Amino acid sequence: MTKKESLDQFLKPVFSRKPTSVTALDVHNLTSYTDIIIIVTGSSTRQTKSMAEHIYKTLKQQGKQALGVEGMKEGNWVLIDFGWVIIHVFDHETNDLYDLKNLWADASKIDLSIFN
Repeated sequence: MTKKESLDQFLKPVFSRKPTSVTALDVHNLTSYTDIIIIVTGSSTRQTKSMAEHIYKTLKQQGKQALGVEGMKEGNWVLIDFGWVIIHVFDHETNDLYDLKNLWADASKIDLSIFN
């Protein structure tokens, strides 16, 4: 399986819940702890929790075990760590506050038009 095909498996459950925005960043040249960071934004804490739960459960059913999950109970920022892919699911306010896209401004953006 190619990285593109594998990344597609992570993105399908993300796009299936109609997020407000999705950004994927290739950070493999910038850090040693992951290759891809996916930043997902929902319209509310309720949607954020629902999206994060769906992503986690769908990927677990596909045999992808998360190394760690943080923030699921609170729902304003959920981090799901799959090793080479880390998924951040934010509500709008928290996304604006932490602005991970700007923090990782040196990372290459992955063209998501081929995935959704």
